[in-house]
Amino acid sequence: MPKQKTHKGAKSRFHITGTGKVMRIKGPKSHLRRNKTRRVKRLFDEKIPLNPADRVRIKRLIPYGVK
Repeated sequence: MPKQKTHKGAKSRFHITGTGKVMRIKGPKSHLRRNKTRRVKRLFDEKIPLNPADRVRIKRLIPYGVK
């Protein structure tokens, strides 16, 4: 059976932890960044867990658990 290919767009947007949780970065991180306060920009840097409804779909795109 051939190896599966990792989806490069998903690889750059999602991160799988050691326990198997899928983490994502918040949305409008760089758009109009100069107008945002320091606090808001700091909040955009956090990784948050992905919605469980999307977890199976994203894990299929990242079969080997990109770190």
